[in-house]
Amino acid sequence: MATALHLESSRAIPVKVEAAFDHLLPHPLTELMSRRYGPLPPIREVRDQAGTWGEVGQTRTIVLTDGGTMREQLTEVVRPHHFAYRLTDITGPLRPLVSGVEGRWAFAPVGTGVLVTWSWVLHPTSGYAARVLPLVGRLWRGYARQALEETSDVLVAGAVSPG
Repeated sequence: MATALHLESSRAIPVKVEAAFDHLLPHPLTELMSRRYGPLPPIREVRDQAGTWGEVGQTRTIVLTDGGTMREQLTEVVRPHHFAYRLTDITGPLRPLVSGVEGRWAFAPVGTGVLVTWSWVLHPTSGYAARVLPLVGRLWRGYARQALEETSDVLVAGAVSPG
């Protein structure tokens, strides 16, 4: 079996840990992943979501601007420390390379705010795909940096301040 690739990106944000967690978990993905990074497209819309995102077991379909889709299932919610999800049923350009993704957003106190860490574990479809995934990983790191910038802007603008 091909080896999975672990990716991680973090950003310190001057807001309370609990407030960051509570604000980010239900926040619309289209506002956090709204910019293209090279060939990695932004999220166009989220479909099939029942209610506010935040309950373990919930599912939804993420639609990318390139037409690709993926099914997201929330697998763990441990307030205010982290929440995790699984991406399956991937279509579009990633389909030949990735059979699934385990994602996680973690929140830890740092200085006067929170360190927000977004991580992905990509499961390759084959040995060949595993050899190509490091390139996808380099692109993902840029995409994640942009998403964490958006996350910071959303949290700070939401007046979710430390104290």
